[in-house]
Amino acid sequence: MQIIRDYQFVTPDDRGASAAIGNFDGVHIGHQSVIDLARKAAPQAPLGLLTFEPHPRAYFAPQSAGFRLTSSETRAHRLAKLGVEKLYELPFNAALANLTPESFARDVIADGLGLSHVVVGADFCFGRGRKGTAEDLAAFGQQMGFGVTIAPLVQSGDGQVSSTSIRQALTDGRPRDAAQMLGHWHRIDGPVIGGEQRGRDLGFPTANMSIDDLHQPKYGVYAVLVDVLDGPHQGSYFGASSIGTRPMFGENKANIETYLFDFSGDLYGHTLSVALVDYLRPELKFDGLDALITQMGRDCDQAREILAAL
Repeated sequence: MQIIRDYQFVTPDDRGASAAIGNFDGVHIGHQSVIDLARKAAPQAPLGLLTFEPHPRAYFAPQSAGFRLTSSETRAHRLAKLGVEKLYELPFNAALANLTPESFARDVIADGLGLSHVVVGADFCFGRGRKGTAEDLAAFGQQMGFGVTIAPLVQSGDGQVSSTSIRQALTDGRPRDAAQMLGHWHRIDGPVIGGEQRGRDLGFPTANMSIDDLHQPKYGVYAVLVDVLDGPHQGSYFGASSIGTRPMFGENKANIETYLFDFSGDLYGHTLSVALVDYLRPELKFDGLDALITQMGRDCDQAREILAAL
């Protein structure tokens, strides 16, 4: 997959794609249906996807709490797995934010990227002040020479599938409900960073990762699937993760700490992908280390049982 980050200087080989347009945070089943429609709309054209970085919400409210389900790197990795060939990841800045809907259609889609066909969700809004609708885009497409498909919103058993509903499921500690809407386990990806090494002293050495800028799931302990993506220990493992501020040891910045079952080795600096499978219990503050160690053993036993049944 090729990533293009400038719509004003595009090579002829990068024009003519059939592209889905949106933020695609989480790449959930609704997003996947939009991408599939882009593939079917022009099967001879390269499959593309037009998105923005940073997320427009982060641009307009930079001090807001982390809300993203996926980083740009994780999103790109998942899109490549879906067969996207051209990822147009445009910088979302003042110039782009101030384009009128007509200017966006003409300058970015038609003249800039030269897209042959675009697919958007029925609730798609674009242009300055989000004044452009999916129907407006279809009208511009007729004028400017690109096809437009408006995708219906995808429903799950509990209603409309959206990044917002997935965030709520994770906030509630319902990772399986989130996975049903995502079409895959919710994963937290990133490099292993240095920690206090308390887990090692307790007999449960953990790999620590930052969750800065990401939507934070309900704090507590989870049964997880772990993929080590690089290095000598590359592979897949079962494990248990703790997400939160570690109240047993005072106030700390929230992160995710993962204990890999039946693993021995150094993971510092390597990249993990941690999939949340089941929420086991909330964060607790114990009377002493012995009680904590006993509970950690129980957590791991419960996680092993859940993961073995997958």
